[in-house]
Amino acid sequence: MPTLNWIGKDKVINHHMDVPYKILEHSYGFDNGKQSKSETNSGNKIIHGDNLEALKSLLPEYEGKVKCIYIDPPYNTGNENWVYNDNVNDPKIKKWLGKVVGKEAEDLSRHDKWLCMMYPRLKLLHKLLAKGGAIFISIDDNEAFYLKILLDEIFGTSGYKANFIWKSRQIVDSRNQSMISKDHEYIYVYGKSSDFSLRGKISDKSKYTNPDNDPRGSWMSNSILGLANAEQRPNLHYDLVDIETGNVYPCPPNTGWRYSKETMKSKLEENRIFFPSKKNGRPREKKFLNELASDYTGFSTILNEKVGYTLNGTRTVRDIIPDSQFAFPKSYELVLTLIEQATSKNSIVLDSFAGSGTTAHAVLNLNKQDGGSRKFILVEMENYAENITAERVKRVIKGYGEEKKAVEGTGGSFDYYELGKPLFLENQMLNEDVGLDKIREYVWFSETRQSFVENKTSEEHLLGEINNTAYYFYYFKDKMTTLDDRFLRNIKTKSEQYIIYADNCLLEEGLMQKYHIIFKKNAVGT
Repeated sequence: MPTLNWIGKDKVINHHMDVPYKILEHSYGFDNGKQSKSETNSGNKIIHGDNLEALKSLLPEYEGKVKCIYIDPPYNTGNENWVYNDNVNDPKIKKWLGKVVGKEAEDLSRHDKWLCMMYPRLKLLHKLLAKGGAIFISIDDNEAFYLKILLDEIFGTSGYKANFIWKSRQIVDSRNQSMISKDHEYIYVYGKSSDFSLRGKISDKSKYTNPDNDPRGSWMSNSILGLANAEQRPNLHYDLVDIETGNVYPCPPNTGWRYSKETMKSKLEENRIFFPSKKNGRPREKKFLNELASDYTGFSTILNEKVGYTLNGTRTVRDIIPDSQFAFPKSYELVLTLIEQATSKNSIVLDSFAGSGTTAHAVLNLNKQDGGSRKFILVEMENYAENITAERVKRVIKGYGEEKKAVEGTGGSFDYYELGKPLFLENQMLNEDVGLDKIREYVWFSETRQSFVENKTSEEHLLGEINNTAYYFYYFKDKMTTLDDRFLRNIKTKSEQYIIYADNCLLEEGLMQKYHIIFKKNAVGT
């Protein structure tokens, strides 16, 4: 498989592993039009902070559980006039590159910088994506071909599913000297496994009728022409005779029939072939509605005007937030169409380049349409996360516009978070300021890669049990803990193996082997 190399790749290829776990600090909850300090516990989240760190913070709860990811990352156009700075020369990115890549960052090209920025983020998105999930990534010609190789490396060539072509421009652009109007963008679709499939397009059943009162029900006319000439498939080239009229219908010499003589005979006996009223017509087949294998057919990779243009996205944001300067957002109809294809009614949807909040808008509208309870997680690093991203979602929930332009609210709730303190200090000691609950959650995740559910038993230090292993976290903020005989006597959970965290251990090696105990020191990050 071809691989892509660039300056700085060796510094970022495993950088996602070095990103610190930070806690999410709850700012407020927004519940059906009302804002308060209380958490809504709706599962909908808007996170303000660096998306690399935010994605890492989501792992303990969401690794392998996100069914649909949609991202619209910077296209690296070099245009610095937008509120959404679509350029990796952004000061925050430059600072990050200098820290991670080092002096080499001074020699990076635009493409090098973009690839350095994207690689660790895609690695974390891969971890968050569910086994049968889909990730959709919008891009244009500036980085499309580099991105394809990058995605092949991270998701595997078998992970590639499709490249959608979206007609993003409604009106031809004649302003450039080349007189070429770039009217489309791409949306790459990848999955993690062969379990991946989109829902498909709902079949058009309007063509099915029953004009002859066939007892088998409604049917539509279907061609019985083949694709092979007489030399390629001689068995498909023969005359078809209407036994009622005696009319003979020779097959087209360049295509032949779709079926062999034997199969055609069976279809004639079953009254599935009907003949034209005019002799110069062609016989056709009855295709019955009740024999459809599915209510869906293939979903085209060409996304047309039904999903809107960039102009629609811009107008929508201005309708919701009239003083917004956010230009060229995606239409929520486009994102809704993609989410609808990749989710069930209770799926989790993630957007780590949230921008104006289009993905949340799409999720809320889709839930309203089909009665779903999909959850959205948005991450936005820029300062407009509150006054544009979150504000748009609030107004979509409440309703917006006036008089004839009024749009009814979708209803719904979300919680707004800021990225907080790291779980570990630079010396790898536990950061006790983050609180015991967050530390317990992290320890459980680091061991099991499962979401943490608070232990409801009377055992104070038990985190939980999974795969015949019980996990204990023996820790106090203001005193040392020791794994000794007295602690063992208080263990009530019977399990095949025990993993116990404490500050010290006084147990003999033979005793630990006898009871299958593994000791791990509290102070060091795992």
